[in-house]
Amino acid sequence: MLDVPYGTQVDGATWHPTLKAHLHVGRDLPAHLVPYAPGPYTLGRFIENSLNPEDPTPHPGLTGDLEPRRIQFEAADAIAERAGHGGRLFLLADEPGVGKTISAVLGATAVGDLRGARRVLVVADRPAAITIGHWCRTIAAVGDGGLEWVVITWDRLEKVTDHAWDVIIADEAHALRRTTTKRWKHWARISGHGRPHDEAPFVIATTATPGHTPLELPYLAPAYAQALDEPMKEWTSASHPGPAFTGALERHGVGVEHGRYGATWTTDPARRAADIKLVRGWLADERPPAMLHRAAQWGPVPISGMPVALTPAERTAYEAEWGEFCREMDIARRGRSVAKGRAALMRFRQKAGLIRVDSTVAWIAQQVQAERQVACSVEFVTTAADPIADRLRDSGLDVATIYGRDRFDAEAERLRFQTGQAKVCVFTTVASISLHAGETLADGRQASIEPRVGLFHQARFSGIAGRQVTGRTHRDHQVSPWHIAYAEGTVEEQVGRVMVERIAAASDTAGGDTTGLAELATLLGADWLPATALTDDGV
Repeated sequence: MLDVPYGTQVDGATWHPTLKAHLHVGRDLPAHLVPYAPGPYTLGRFIENSLNPEDPTPHPGLTGDLEPRRIQFEAADAIAERAGHGGRLFLLADEPGVGKTISAVLGATAVGDLRGARRVLVVADRPAAITIGHWCRTIAAVGDGGLEWVVITWDRLEKVTDHAWDVIIADEAHALRRTTTKRWKHWARISGHGRPHDEAPFVIATTATPGHTPLELPYLAPAYAQALDEPMKEWTSASHPGPAFTGALERHGVGVEHGRYGATWTTDPARRAADIKLVRGWLADERPPAMLHRAAQWGPVPISGMPVALTPAERTAYEAEWGEFCREMDIARRGRSVAKGRAALMRFRQKAGLIRVDSTVAWIAQQVQAERQVACSVEFVTTAADPIADRLRDSGLDVATIYGRDRFDAEAERLRFQTGQAKVCVFTTVASISLHAGETLADGRQASIEPRVGLFHQARFSGIAGRQVTGRTHRDHQVSPWHIAYAEGTVEEQVGRVMVERIAAASDTAGGDTTGLAELATLLGADWLPATALTDDGV
């Protein structure tokens, strides 16, 4: 098997239409093909060994590059204890930076020993260039336990649907909040979601931000059903898994309201608090517990708004864009066109962010002069990431860029920032990358120890996304403050204030308080749109 990048032509690499991969037939790889050989624990290595059962490529031995901490051994013990008592799912919901990756690997190995498992599937978040290597190195560092491991990303689930798995690690499991996606269809098949409890593989779901509301936790349905001593058929349906899950929650007392765009969580604050306690208790009160949530010892992320004073010209441009947005949103509302409403919202956010680019660049340059490294989170490429990076480079700063599919080598760019070569990192990814000071890198080096400071060029509407972003630098005992930039005296200022509260609330393991989302929708005249219009990826 060969990992040949899309669109690349390599002599000696033949495309196989059935396997949908490049192959080289021969006992040894020619020297020019060696760089394309799949690494240990990757999908390519797994398929190659499946094709060569009598002569598989061995995996490397234990490297010992990482020394697990006591807190990670404790998590592994909790996972194993749950599996040992017949559990089928464990939610590892520690805060970012506590060490969920090592905990999950140790836990999966322990479960393998208990259950006589053979195969472990790890489903990681993107960018693949960073996350797959990170997981593979961790497995080699703490030991694979003699198990057959395969690490893929969520967008490649269909590649492994025809294989059986004994243990599955669902990293950043909040990616499974929607049951109407192809991702969910593949996941349900791989994880045995609808199968009886004793016939499904053991799942370790890891995420610091499980969902905005209890209704966004369908991937936890197997654990809920088992805790409540119910068969899975009471919680899922092959044709309508989402409504079935919502109906089960409602049947057990969760406040569900039904409206134009389907079921939503109750707006009653007292009922919300009771619901959070209820659904969390289903897992936390099990004996042994089916979940673990531990706060970061270094405290919550310091986060604050950062007002930007617009110049007269910028304010004129901003007000013109706001007026145009209000007109477009009003037309969309009267026509009940959700697509037009979403498009208007996206255009306004793009244009408003573009107006503030110079201010963001100036603030970043000042932070670098103060001997800090800056992580700048953006949502849009052409109206934010590109102009910010270009203008920073024009000012003489080296910039690491992690955005745009296949535009950059994500891991190489991350390392340029981590080693201090680039003092600024502009990125769109939300989770699964580490940008914190003092990180131990794969080659044994240590990342620069200059303090990190983060900036949201655009406020994330999703509390989950915002909380995940801050965890890129505020982790592993490194305190990293974050700021949300907004145009002073505009609707952005009100949005920024709400987002500070939402990010702080999003770490609750049963789903963050979503009252702020309704407030955001009202501020933007988008309260008639479905809630997902504000929180879906890309909006």
